[in-house]
Amino acid sequence: MIRPYILAETNWKHVKDESFELAILPWGATEAHNYHLPYATDNFQAEAMVQESAKMAWEEGHKVVVLPTIPFGVNTGQKDIYLDMNLNPSTQLAILRDIITVLNNQGIYKLLIFNGHGGNNFKPLVRELGLEFPNMFISFCFFPQMFNKSMYFKEAGDHADEMETSLMLYLRPDLILPRAEWGRGEAKKFKVNAFNEGWAWAERQWSKVSADTGIGNPEYATKDKGERFFKDVCEKLSKLLKELCDADLEHLFE
Repeated sequence: MIRPYILAETNWKHVKDESFELAILPWGATEAHNYHLPYATDNFQAEAMVQESAKMAWEEGHKVVVLPTIPFGVNTGQKDIYLDMNLNPSTQLAILRDIITVLNNQGIYKLLIFNGHGGNNFKPLVRELGLEFPNMFISFCFFPQMFNKSMYFKEAGDHADEMETSLMLYLRPDLILPRAEWGRGEAKKFKVNAFNEGWAWAERQWSKVSADTGIGNPEYATKDKGERFFKDVCEKLSKLLKELCDADLEHLFE
C-alpha cells in the first residue's frame, strides 16, 4: 500500500497537488554494530521511527513528507574497521545545502533532520545553513536523548548496546545473529579522565576501544523492551512533527 507521506513510495500524481508543511530527513550510518547487529542498524532504526511518527501525524491531518534516508554518517574514528563508511562533516554540509536548496525553492520552509547515529553532529551545520537560508527553519533531533534510557534498559551503552539490540529484536530480528554470537560490548576508557567526565572531548579510536565494535553490554536485550521504547519514541516524535507543522515561523517564541 502506498504511503502518501513517504516520498520514496508516493508518485507525481499525488505530489503535484500536495502542499507539504514539513520535510523530515532520516540520517543514519553504515558501520559495524558488535558481532550480531547489521551494518545498517542506525538506518533501520531511524527510518522506522520517522515513518511511524509521520503516519501518526499524517492521519491527524498534518502535511509531512519523509525524505529518503541518508545511509552514511561521520565515522572518522572507525577508519580501520572494515567497510565502516564515512562521510566527512564537510560532505554532510554539502548534501544538506543541496537538499535545503530544493526545499527552499519549492516553498517547503521547515526541515527536521532525524539523526540515527551518534557520530553525526548537525549543530554547526544547521548554524551555517541557517545563515545561508534565512527563510528556512532547520532543526534536528537524536532519539537516544528523548528519554532516560535507564527507564527501559538495564545496561548503559552507546553503540550496539542493550537499547539498539532491543530495537532491532523488535524491528528486524531476521538480521540478528543468535545470542551465543553476541559480543559483550566491553569498552576501554581514556586514561585522561576529563574525557570520561564529558567536559573535555577527543575522538575515540574505535579499534583501540572495543574488540567487538560494541560499546555496552547487549545481554539483557529483549524484543519487548525494544517495542516499548520504539512506541514511546514514535509517540513523542509525532507530537514534535505536529507542533512543527503548526508552528508560525514569525512567532516562534513566547
